Formats: sequence, structure tokens, C-alpha cells
Amino acid sequence: MAGPPITIRPVRPEEYGPLGELTVRVYREVLDSDLEGYSDVLRAVDDRLETGCEVLVAVAASRVVGGVTYVPGPGPYAQMIAADEAELRMLVVDPEVQGQGVGAALVHACVARARAAGKRTLALGTMPAMGAAQRLYARLGFQRAPERHYEVPGGPCLVSYSMELRSIPAPD
Repeated sequence: MAGPPITIRPVRPEEYGPLGELTVRVYREVLDSDLEGYSDVLRAVDDRLETGCEVLVAVAASRVVGGVTYVPGPGPYAQMIAADEAELRMLVVDPEVQGQGVGAALVHACVARARAAGKRTLALGTMPAMGAAQRLYARLGFQRAPERHYEVPGGPCLVSYSMELRSIPAPD
């Protein structure tokens, strides 16, 4: 049974807190970890915006049910990209609406932004424990990119994916 319609749009100031808390909650559940100091980074929606990133939310019935950070090029939140590339980070979907296309819609919004900016590639890194996310990325046309794997200081090695933007047709 489908829920209320989902709207993808830029985050609003009153949603920074709810998105930050959703991000921490989803990461804790998936990674089965207390996240140590990374919780502060996940909550810092305003910091991502101040550094030139775009933060998008998925909203259903006036409630934030997902989010993603679009990194338009090199900068503090970029982990693996060159000037002609973009990156997506911190994709989360509330477990209550997982499987309803929310994650795919957020990724498609990042693909559209990267294409509109003339980026050659959209890249991302995900943690080994994030199997559902990896299946989503593969289904959407991302390819594993071992040459981009990134070692998080004091943490895991991220499994990297990239999409050559000219190779995948835009979603309908």
C-alpha cells in the first residue's frame, strides 16, 4: 500500500534538526554503532549548506522521511572527486518508508543536479555494511569504482561507486 506522495526539495531551516536526527538514527541502525564523533557531522545540516553543498529532503505529509547531501565539487565534504565531478553523501530514508522509491528519488535529484551543472561523473562512497544502499546504487546504474575507495580516518574503507552521467538516460 502506497503512502502519501513524496516531495523532493531543498531542506528548510526548520527541518535541519529533524533531518540531522533521522540521519543519525538510520546510520546507527544500519551500522549497529554509536557512531562516536560522527554523529555531530551527521547532524550538522547547516554546516554542509555553509560549505556550498545542497541538502535535499524527501517530505511526505509534512514530515521529513529522507535526505541526501549533494556535493557540487571539491570542498570540505568532497571525499573522492575532481573539479568536473559531483558527489552524493549521507543518503538516508526513514525505515518506515523504505522500499517506496524515496532513496531512488533522492539519488535521481542528485543526478539531475550534476547533469545540469555539466558534471562528467557523480560519485559516492558507502560503508560495507550498507548493503541495501549498494543494491540501490547498482540498480540505478552506478558502477563500483575501486580506484576511488576511500579510507575514513580512524574508520572503515568506503566502497565507492560512480556514474558516468552521459551513459545513463535521465529519469522520466
